[in-house]
Amino acid sequence: MKRAIIIILVIVGIIAVLAYGKMRNLYSKIYKGNLSSQQTRKERDILTVLLMGYGGGVHEGTYLTDSMMVARVDLKKNTVALISIPRDLWVKVPTKNNESFYRKINAVYQLGLFPKDYPNVTLPKSGEPGAALVKQVAGEILGIDVHYYLTVDFEGFREAIDTLGGVTVNVQKTFDDYEYPIEGKEADLCGKEEQFVQIEKYFGNPASPEATDEEKIAFFKDKPELAEFLKQITEDPVLAFPCRYEHIHFDKGPMLMDGETALKYVRSRHSLDDGGDFGRAARQQQFIEGVKDKVLQVNFVSKIVPLMDKLSNHISTDMPADDMQLLINEFPQVTQYTRKQLVLSTDNVLESSYSPDGQYILITAEGINNWQPLHAFIKRSLTPPSPTYAPTSQ
Repeated sequence: MKRAIIIILVIVGIIAVLAYGKMRNLYSKIYKGNLSSQQTRKERDILTVLLMGYGGGVHEGTYLTDSMMVARVDLKKNTVALISIPRDLWVKVPTKNNESFYRKINAVYQLGLFPKDYPNVTLPKSGEPGAALVKQVAGEILGIDVHYYLTVDFEGFREAIDTLGGVTVNVQKTFDDYEYPIEGKEADLCGKEEQFVQIEKYFGNPASPEATDEEKIAFFKDKPELAEFLKQITEDPVLAFPCRYEHIHFDKGPMLMDGETALKYVRSRHSLDDGGDFGRAARQQQFIEGVKDKVLQVNFVSKIVPLMDKLSNHISTDMPADDMQLLINEFPQVTQYTRKQLVLSTDNVLESSYSPDGQYILITAEGINNWQPLHAFIKRSLTPPSPTYAPTSQ
C-alpha cells in the first residue's frame, strides 16, 4: 500500500512538472514585455490591466482597438473596477519633436505597430510597441497608473469562449443591428464592379458644387447615378455595399452564447435600441460578468493549459508571470469583491465634438487634451464615500 502511494505521488509529481513546463512554454509565447525592465508597482495591493480587443486577420480596421477597458483590482480592499474607454476619444500622441499629433485612441495601437509609417511617434522602450503606447496614453488620460496590458484578437476571443463551453449572458434589452460587418466581405463590391471601376479614380474628391476639377464635374454631370454611388460609398457604405453586412438579433433575457455569438454581442454598435459605443461598452462589461460566473462554475484550473494553448497566437501581454499567478490564485475569491463599472460617455464627463478634419470625436468639457475633469471623475468614482455619523447628544 505504501509503495502504491509513493508511485501515485511520483506520477502526480511528473504530471505537475510537465504541466508547469507546458505553462511556462505557453507563457513565453504570449509575454511581450522586457524581463530586465519590468516595472515595480508602487502600490503592491493595486493592480491595473488595460484590456484591448482588435480584429486581426482580414477584418476591416485590422489593428483598430475598438474595445478598450481598464480593470483595476484592489487586493487589500477586495474591490475591482472596470473602466470602459470609448473608441472616439481624441488623444495626443507623444512625438519626438513635441509636435502636436492627435488621433482617436482606437488608432493608437497601430501607430506603434508600424513605426516606419509614423517615424515621429515616440514609442515606449519595452513591451509590444503598439500596446505599450496605448497603455501609456490611457494612463495619462485616466490619471491612474496602468501597470500592464493584455490584447486579444477576434479569433482568440471566439476560441476562449468556446473552450469555456459558452457563456450565459442576461441580455438587458431586445435589439437588432442591421449593419453588422460580415467577416471576409470587407472588400466585396456586391456585384457593382463595373460602377466601381468607373468612379475609382475620384475617391477622396467627391463631386459637389464646390468641386473645381472640370473633368470630374463633367463626368458626374452626365452620370448622376454614379455620383450617387460615390456619395453612398463615402457617406453610407451600407447602402453602397449591402452584401458586406448582416442582420443580427438578440432577445431580452438569459442566453447561452458560443464564441461567434458572443463576439457579435460585444461588437455590435449600430442598433437603434441598444447601439452606439456607449451601449456596446455596457454590454462588454456585462459580458465579463457572465465570463466570471462561468469560470466559477467550471473547473477552470483544468482548462488553463488548453485555453492558453489555443490562445497563444492570439493574445499578448507584458504582465509578469508572478502577477498573473497572483490574479489566478485570487480569482476564486472574486465573489467577495465589490465591483464598480464605469462607462466613460457623454452622460458623465465627455462631450461630442469634431476634429479639424471633420471626424466625430469625444473630449472633456475643458477642451482637447485637458483631462483634469476626467481625472477628478475617476478619482471620485473609485474612492468610496466617507462614512457619516449622526451627532450625539451631550
